[in-house]
Amino acid sequence: MKIDLSGKVALVTGATGELGRVISVNLAGCGADIAIHYHRNQSRAETLRDEVKQLGRCACMIEADVTALASVQAMREQVERELGAPDILVNNAVIQYAWKQVLEQGLEDYESQFRSCVLQNVVMAQVFAPAMIRKRYGRIIAINTECAMQNHPTQSAYVSGKRGMDGVLRVLAREIGEHGITVNQVAPGWMISEKDRLNGTERQESYDKNVPLRHRGEDQDIANAVAFLASDLAKFITGAYIPVCGGNVMPAI
Repeated sequence: MKIDLSGKVALVTGATGELGRVISVNLAGCGADIAIHYHRNQSRAETLRDEVKQLGRCACMIEADVTALASVQAMREQVERELGAPDILVNNAVIQYAWKQVLEQGLEDYESQFRSCVLQNVVMAQVFAPAMIRKRYGRIIAINTECAMQNHPTQSAYVSGKRGMDGVLRVLAREIGEHGITVNQVAPGWMISEKDRLNGTERQESYDKNVPLRHRGEDQDIANAVAFLASDLAKFITGAYIPVCGGNVMPAI
């Protein structure tokens, strides 16, 4: 079986990040046209746009604040004008911050994680799902994390945001499923990125020894899971939280 996304438009938020870039290129390789969202890094967005075009796909770049309704509405107008209404949303963007223990973590960090994890998914659904409902087709895929199940020290702000988005997305899956729209989450472990390959830090023994497969996964593994969920091979999967972490976390029934 082949993943064929020909004729589809995919919008990837945070596309200029290390994971977002691999997801975008992978979806383009499957045949999708790509709307590249970025917030600050225009030069990386331009490089990614050129990379997608070299694969023979159409691409556009959009700067937006994915936590702000008006900004996302403006993004929708640009994407629809240049590529058409997105069939696939990949909600990947997240705000980075320093991890600290609960008693030391600034309140602004909890607010930033709420905005980038919860509000991003709410706003993206409110703005882009109506067109999917009219077409009776859509794929919404959000990037969660294994940390949402681990609850390790210093992860509280990050976990609170990711667990919050989990609730929103599961409810959304029930609310819009009747329109042929699936809503799923991919939960990466500590994946190997291009930065690791450049720095030679692929092996992390303290982490690897606890993973059932005994090694870290690749960013490409996440991109492959996203492509699968975006395809018709996954048309009867919705409301799922899918860890891609070598078994490091295992949701139980």
